[in-house]
Amino acid sequence: MNLTQYMEEKNEVLVRYLGDLFSRLRIPPPLRKAMEYMVFSSGKRMRPVLVFATYESLKGDEGTDRLLPFASAIEMIHTYSLIHDDLPAIDNDDMRRGRPTCHKVFGEAIAILAGDALLTEAFRVITDKKLVKGLKPGVLNRIVFEIAKASGAEGMVGGQTFDIVLQGQRPSRRRLRLVHSLKTASLIRASVRTGAILAGARGFTMERLSKYATYVGLAFQMKDDLLDLVGREEIVGKRLRKDHGKQSLQYCFSLEEARRRLEGLVAEAERAIAPLELKTDLLFHIARFVAEREK
Repeated sequence: MNLTQYMEEKNEVLVRYLGDLFSRLRIPPPLRKAMEYMVFSSGKRMRPVLVFATYESLKGDEGTDRLLPFASAIEMIHTYSLIHDDLPAIDNDDMRRGRPTCHKVFGEAIAILAGDALLTEAFRVITDKKLVKGLKPGVLNRIVFEIAKASGAEGMVGGQTFDIVLQGQRPSRRRLRLVHSLKTASLIRASVRTGAILAGARGFTMERLSKYATYVGLAFQMKDDLLDLVGREEIVGKRLRKDHGKQSLQYCFSLEEARRRLEGLVAEAERAIAPLELKTDLLFHIARFVAEREK
């Protein structure tokens, strides 16, 4: 099975699981519509795919159903961040994944609430004993900590804050890496570490996987910045050329340098996991996909 087929298969499983979760929620119709509008839009869902790919690289494909609550929670958290990032107060975007952003369809108030609901619902899912039955409390606590730290002030939210407060300041490669490492790499790292924890990884294996995830996260954001400069809106599915004044690679690298740097990050990711005895090449394929994608 190639990576495209693998991602499609995991997407189908995840969408079915999320659909089942959402069908049980007793919530106001406008809130449901806004949440579902974004969660079920056609994204890559790379973060939950990384949960599966990491686990399967260590343990094989047996018992992957128990990954679903955690993969779903991470996707809900990522989706909440997109809803809030698109708001007029932050990035003021009107297109996401090829269609109008959440606040353009449902209004700013409902969009904010939809994001809030997705974030909190994510943590309800991974602490629901019926959904995570059989998992040792210590293992669950580690995963909750990983995801919470990656999502909050020391992770994704902190990165978005730096992205805002550093606007207009002199761009630097150090600042750019700081924003990328928190805003994007933190949740990608949590995705990999979640899969690794569920597979029982520790010590050297966890260290190498964490390094891999950091480099993949940095590469993912660098590719996003490159697509913002040279991509086509009809393919990428969102407004481009919008990073004026931000800590963006266009102010720190030439296009040629940025492409070389992207390749270097992917190579570092591959080197990080090269010493591990993995059951599949999925993680190598994902690192390469990050650099080669067109949207």
